[in-house]
Amino acid sequence: MPTFTYRAADRRGQTIEGVMEAADARGVVERLQRDAFFPIKIAPQGDRASLLQSWRALGRGRIGRRDVLTFVHQLATLVEAGLPLDRALVILEDLASSPRLRAITTDLLKGIRGGSSLAEAMAKHQPRPFSRLAVNMVRAGEKGGVLEATLKRLAELLEETQEFKETLVSALIYPILLTAAGSAAVVFLLTFVIPRFVEIFKDLGQALPLPTQILMSVSGAIQQYWWLFAAAVLVIVLIVRVVLGSDSGRWQWDRLALRMPLLGEVVLKTETARFARILGTLLKSGVPVLTALGVVRELSGNQVLGRAIDRVADGVRRGAGITTPLKESQAFPVMAVHIIRVGEETGRLEEMLLKLASDLESEVRRLVKRLMGLLEPTIILIMGLIVGFIVVALLMAIFSITEVQI
Repeated sequence: MPTFTYRAADRRGQTIEGVMEAADARGVVERLQRDAFFPIKIAPQGDRASLLQSWRALGRGRIGRRDVLTFVHQLATLVEAGLPLDRALVILEDLASSPRLRAITTDLLKGIRGGSSLAEAMAKHQPRPFSRLAVNMVRAGEKGGVLEATLKRLAELLEETQEFKETLVSALIYPILLTAAGSAAVVFLLTFVIPRFVEIFKDLGQALPLPTQILMSVSGAIQQYWWLFAAAVLVIVLIVRVVLGSDSGRWQWDRLALRMPLLGEVVLKTETARFARILGTLLKSGVPVLTALGVVRELSGNQVLGRAIDRVADGVRRGAGITTPLKESQAFPVMAVHIIRVGEETGRLEEMLLKLASDLESEVRRLVKRLMGLLEPTIILIMGLIVGFIVVALLMAIFSITEVQI
């Protein structure tokens, strides 16, 4: 049976650590709760991911999204256990995974003890590590007297968002490695293998087939003008950064991304899912609509959809609701507009937004899987053609020298 290490707190705020055998992490949680303990952290004994994360945090002191997620989840657990907020922060101060996070927790504790609210204390550390989303949700939870539920909802949102991002990144790892390995192999052939054959062919002084001549020219150009190619790549990167740094350039790029076959659908549905999940979570936490739309606009990753959100906010100010300006923008999927309309008409807008986000994220996963299914064989085919051309060009030269007909 697997063994888990755990850290938990009781209702007095005392923390305990230990090791427990259970079928899974949920079993550990259930046993701790039966014993009137509130689990803070559970991990398989010897978990390599936890070790790597701790090593990275200790070495650099940076606060990543996972660190923020863990902090919010632990704070929600301790507050839900009935601990005063300052006592919960004292415990989290001891549990901080990095010196930077410990310093921020200490500052939050000082703010709380100085009479500030948790949202006001967190706002001093905005946008890093606490986003405007987190600050507004906590502020709404404090005003409504439901801080425990709001923190739990925020932790769930951060967890779902992080898992979705990790799913997309994981899908891209293999194509990137495949492209890098194939490119490295081609560069090795052109810069180390082909030059050896070039010397042999020059010594023989015979006419070479056209493919071999092309191959020798490309190899020579790369060897002689590699610095020029590197400079060109650097210039292109700088131009792209300058263009994307401007509002008009970024808008044109985002517009182009939405019009790309298949990839545009992935971008559109990903951004719409983010819009729906964040807006639904904020509204469910009691954040006013206009404030929620402002947060969503700030977190939008596409300028085209961001401007559409601005029009939605203007429509809400005029009393037109969300659906009408959303439809007039013609930027969001038609199905999303219909689902939001149903939510407004039935008074279940928050629920329908979260349902829409889950459905769109599932669709994006399927689209990414299909896109990777097309991309991977395409990369293999292109690399195979390049390597095949190199091999055929060399064989044609060798056969022409030995006067063997092919």
